Amino acid sequence: MLLHLFFSLSVFLTLIDNGNAGITSSFIRNERPSVDIPLENDVFAVPKGYNAPQQVHITQGDYEGKAVLISWVTPDKPGPSQVRYGLSEGKYEFTVEGSFTNYTFYNYKSGYIHKCFLDGLQYDTKYYYEIGNGDSARNFWFETPPKVDPDASYKFGIIGDLGQTYNSLSTLQHYMNSGAKSVLFVGDLSYADRYKYHDVGVRWDSWGRFVEQSAAYQPWMWSAGNHEIEYMPFMGEVTMFKSYLYRYPTPYKASNSTSPLWYSIRRASAHIIVLSTYSPFVKYTPQWKWLREEWKNIDREKTPWLIVLIHVPIYNSNVAHFMEGESMRSVFEGWFIEHKVDVIFAGHVHAYERSYRVSNIHYNISSGDPYPVLDKAAPVYITVGDGGNQEGLASRFRDPQPDYSAFREASFGHSTLDIKNRTHAFYHWNRNDDGKKVKIDSFVLHNQYWGRNYQRRKFNKNRLHSVILNRASTAQL
Repeated sequence: MLLHLFFSLSVFLTLIDNGNAGITSSFIRNERPSVDIPLENDVFAVPKGYNAPQQVHITQGDYEGKAVLISWVTPDKPGPSQVRYGLSEGKYEFTVEGSFTNYTFYNYKSGYIHKCFLDGLQYDTKYYYEIGNGDSARNFWFETPPKVDPDASYKFGIIGDLGQTYNSLSTLQHYMNSGAKSVLFVGDLSYADRYKYHDVGVRWDSWGRFVEQSAAYQPWMWSAGNHEIEYMPFMGEVTMFKSYLYRYPTPYKASNSTSPLWYSIRRASAHIIVLSTYSPFVKYTPQWKWLREEWKNIDREKTPWLIVLIHVPIYNSNVAHFMEGESMRSVFEGWFIEHKVDVIFAGHVHAYERSYRVSNIHYNISSGDPYPVLDKAAPVYITVGDGGNQEGLASRFRDPQPDYSAFREASFGHSTLDIKNRTHAFYHWNRNDDGKKVKIDSFVLHNQYWGRNYQRRKFNKNRLHSVILNRASTAQL
């Protein structure tokens, strides 16, 4: 029985690594209207109590996962920028003072946006925290990740292009039942830029209350998309990313970045790099120079999993946004392969697609291979811009399906990446089909650094046996 499972797993991994006939799903979604939920809906409810904190969200606050950034808004007065927290519900041993700010956008004036930094936390620990005072105080909790370690298991969710429609709500609710511990968000948050004048700010507020049901309890790692740019000269607003940068802080200084739009963190056994598609990234720009230095900080002996987040996909066979990622591919793809990136997640295209391990690094304008080729050293590219926003699905794929495309479907959904150890992780994409979470695309992702080196894989004679048993038990779920 064990020999049979080993053979089956070997064949399965070979198909994933080397490619097989790509699949274009024949599923046609019975789509709900892609319209934003009305503001009076309960999902946007303002919390009870005068000047009560709202739009609460957290993200990782440092490089190693021992700190969190907590942010919230008080609508009428500043109130205290204070977080009380501890290891027991209702018993807050520690108090941290933060800061607040606000901004205007056209004739909209934001509430008071608070930011508080909690550091020196214990790994793998549940903390309870309270913000606000008296009858307006609100209570939440969060869990810190396990200590940075090559065999630390951890489950990430991946969401992109979410918005605030009923489809968005379905995605969010299904994600919250996934068992994932934090979100890797690949850009395009509120879609407030589809509104004008005062309503832009109003829809940022509603989205903050909308995602609070998850983002106040577990960290969302943010990256910016085109809908965060908000360049609106007809309104006198020409400062790009203004609303996003005020509302959604990132721990960019911890990785020596010069901008909140690109940064890096370590979490459990993963090193996560966030890049900005809509900031300069060509040679000698600040983002390019930062990434060149950040590669030197990656230690695959400690964090074997190397994950990159971008907004515009590099490999995309949808009619929507086709080839838009080519400029970033030409600049960074060589680095992605040289440093053995495991997987790159993107959004932007409102559909789901997964690639084989392919590269196009040999092509140049005068010679070389003219098309992408299978490349075991390349990352897997996954597009998850299918969160549910009001622009709807990108339902038209290019025909025929290109060789680099493994699976594609125009549906709403979310993904999870369940890291088991230093060699293997389980990946799932879940379609949100008429209110049901449906697991459609899944595979075993093996680590580019540890999974391919026989000497490293021999470090534990029982590891392969463990992987087989884990795979067998998962197949029975």
